[in-house]
Amino acid sequence: MGSDSLRRIPVLPVRDLVLFPGIIAPLFVGRPRSLKALEEAMLRDKNILVVAQKEMYVDDPSAEDLYHVGTLCHVLQMVRVPDGTTKALVEGIARVGVDRYSLERDYFEAEISRIETSVIQTDRIEALRRSILEQFEHYVTLHPKIPSEVVMSVMSVEDPGQMADLISSHLLVKVAEKQQLLEILDPEQRMEHLLKILLGEIEILELEHDIHDRVRREMERSHREYYLKEQLRVIQDELGNGEGSSEYEEFTDKITKARMPKDVEKRALKELERFTKMPPMSAEATVVRAYIDWLVSLPWQKQSKDRLDLALAKNVLEEDHYGLEEVKERILEFLAVRKRARQDVRGQVLCFVGPPGVGKTSLGRSIARALNRKFVNMSLGGMRDEAEIRGHRRTYVGALPGRIIQKIRSCGTKNPVMLLDEIDKIGVDFRGDPAAALLEVLDPEQNHLFTDHFLEVPFDLSRVLFLTTANVAHTIPRPLLDRMEVIHIPGYVMEEKLYIARRHLLPKVLHEHGLTKDDVLVYDKAIKKIVSEYTREAGVRNLERQLSKLARKATREIVEADERKEQKTLPVRVTAAQIKTYLGPPLTKDTRIPKEPSEGTVIGLAWTETGGDVLVIETVTMKGKGNITLTGNLGNIMQESARTALGYIKANADALGIPEIAWDETDLHVHVPEGAIPKDGPSAGVTLATGILSALSHRQVRHEFAMTGEITLRGNVLPVGGIREKVLAAKRQGIRQVILPEGNRVDLESLAPWVRRGLDFILVQHVSEVLRTALLEEKA
Repeated sequence: MGSDSLRRIPVLPVRDLVLFPGIIAPLFVGRPRSLKALEEAMLRDKNILVVAQKEMYVDDPSAEDLYHVGTLCHVLQMVRVPDGTTKALVEGIARVGVDRYSLERDYFEAEISRIETSVIQTDRIEALRRSILEQFEHYVTLHPKIPSEVVMSVMSVEDPGQMADLISSHLLVKVAEKQQLLEILDPEQRMEHLLKILLGEIEILELEHDIHDRVRREMERSHREYYLKEQLRVIQDELGNGEGSSEYEEFTDKITKARMPKDVEKRALKELERFTKMPPMSAEATVVRAYIDWLVSLPWQKQSKDRLDLALAKNVLEEDHYGLEEVKERILEFLAVRKRARQDVRGQVLCFVGPPGVGKTSLGRSIARALNRKFVNMSLGGMRDEAEIRGHRRTYVGALPGRIIQKIRSCGTKNPVMLLDEIDKIGVDFRGDPAAALLEVLDPEQNHLFTDHFLEVPFDLSRVLFLTTANVAHTIPRPLLDRMEVIHIPGYVMEEKLYIARRHLLPKVLHEHGLTKDDVLVYDKAIKKIVSEYTREAGVRNLERQLSKLARKATREIVEADERKEQKTLPVRVTAAQIKTYLGPPLTKDTRIPKEPSEGTVIGLAWTETGGDVLVIETVTMKGKGNITLTGNLGNIMQESARTALGYIKANADALGIPEIAWDETDLHVHVPEGAIPKDGPSAGVTLATGILSALSHRQVRHEFAMTGEITLRGNVLPVGGIREKVLAAKRQGIRQVILPEGNRVDLESLAPWVRRGLDFILVQHVSEVLRTALLEEKA
């Protein structure tokens, strides 16, 4: 026996397999570290060390979980499988010893020394060889799972050591026994041990056949149930917990290993007793088998260890998201409380509310990454069936647990970060109310005993970190909203969108289109032009689409130049002047925003599900009969605000300088452009009053002001909601002066400094202050 000089090689750990030299075997690789090792091997010399794990159930093995003797293999073929795994065909080359494991770039490497084994042909070796062949042939005839053709392939091998390895690979024994055969370096000793195992297995198989025959002789043909019971009894008496364990024993073993609560384990064993008394092909037996399978596959005790490192969590949040400072602060406070209180902390539920495309879902992924927990995402949009949450009762055909339990099973731990997406879009119909079912799931006082209709036993959801997302909070049922802490996520302004595009979106888009930063250079002014003229949104989804369109155009230019064998000057430089060439005419224009003082035209601020927006309200007067016409798809509340504003102006006509108006002969027409979009709410009261007075008094409205606020008949200005979104909308439109109700001073002070920067705020208590500020003194 000798050894080669030490060398480093990627390691592929396998769960339930020991690969022997000279054997060609397919391996299905799905774990990230294993995939990295396989890719590294393909980049080098296609050689990889295949080594068995000591325990099958370890998902992320460390060096201590691996044996120190493995097989040096050559990768013959590697194929990507549609289910996300990779199939590799490998051939064992030689036994090797591992001197040291090391973790390199997310995969294991090993320092190995090749173990040379040679055998001198003697009479004893030949005798062992013949005995092993004879016993193996007998073993194959007794074992139903091994094809008889294997014997012919074994007999054609001349070398005794290779023959022993080939037979060892076909034995259906435990991994530990096969590993012992792999670690025996002396061929003669290996053959002796192999012969011992073969004799033991043959004895067990013959005993199985004897038991089977004895039970068959004892049973009556008309009593199949008696036959099943008697066979089970005899097998248990004769074999105990041997290799030939029945389905009953397999389920019993799984129930024990699942570490269920005592009452659940008692229920599972009771169902298993029922299962053994049923005909195996009956419909009820299938239902019970599925039920037991679900019980044993749930992670009753398995959970991830939290990584409560605030500095790391802060770095993760900063790396994944730009801006959102208040949101990040709240998340770090949340993690700090969990670190300090440990098991005493109540299961808080965070609800991220904000317009589309601002990063609500990706925040959930970042929290999971910071905590080192599994992340599962479940969309609730359009869900109308309560059984989606609680599951179906087992009496229904095709019954399954609810999606909460399904997600817990799929992630394999009882404490994942579970994101419930679009919680504001749950529906209700004759199949029940999913929002009501979620009350138990999200209530920390109840969810430790959450009972799914299918399982009918409680499962502890208190360790799950639930996060929810919504575009608006007012459509979430009040009892459900009461169980969550709402964190509002605002939209982004120009500076933030520029940074996000530069740091996150552009590298992602270039990578998706096969480009690098050396191929395409997009200037900051070009990105600003895309933001200001081609997108109007609170988030960045449309910005990403426009950047993708830009990348497609640039990619086509580069590919066409390559096909024409032309030398394309790289990088492709995209300036602000070239944006129109690449993206076409601007999709949104600011023509609706007045550029100079005008009569009857006022800029208002509105809140929508997609963030804040500006409304241009136009008012004209005409001869008529004292009617007011409201157009622009206005809701009832907004129409009432217009009539309230008109009522205040009529009651205070003298004070407002319009005593000469003949109300019975004057018609008013109020219109809000973009009539296809529904508009409602009381916050346009001061805007409507300003527009109506401007049209009646022929005084022009200052174009640099935007305003919001509810009006009463006495002219008082009441506070309104959505201040953050409205202010951001004004900032996006370049408006610098904003009129707000005095009652919203608290909301204004809570805004981040970067939101208020560059804006002048005028706080008013009465509509007369608005009119003095927004209307020019001279008449047209």
